[in-house]
Amino acid sequence: VQLQASGGGLVQPGGSLRLSCLGYGFRLDHSAVAWFRQAPGKGREWVSCISIFGASKYYADSVKGRFTISRDSAVNAVYLQMNDLNPEDTAVYYCAEAPTDVCARTRDQNDYDFLGQGTLVTVSS
Repeated sequence: VQLQASGGGLVQPGGSLRLSCLGYGFRLDHSAVAWFRQAPGKGREWVSCISIFGASKYYADSVKGRFTISRDSAVNAVYLQMNDLNPEDTAVYYCAEAPTDVCARTRDQNDYDFLGQGTLVTVSS
């Protein structure tokens, strides 16, 4: 059972990236899936969450209107489309899952399972 996050890289301010989270060994659409990020020297921050089967989506205020979370059940993936990036978005981004529909209830990392490595996003000119 594993989550593989990818798609990070170096991008200029105002640019875009799409992060992917692929699930291995279990069906991702049977889980709530969240993206967290951890900037250098800071704690892990909840960014966004998509509910089981994608019925509901949630965003941190800092990314609302710029980031979009989505699912593709055909490839067992969850994506995070990030637009209008700024240097404050620089962080390692992690995807995490929860077997129950927790998106609306909690943003605490301890309520999610982190099953893989993160992907580094660097926003810099």
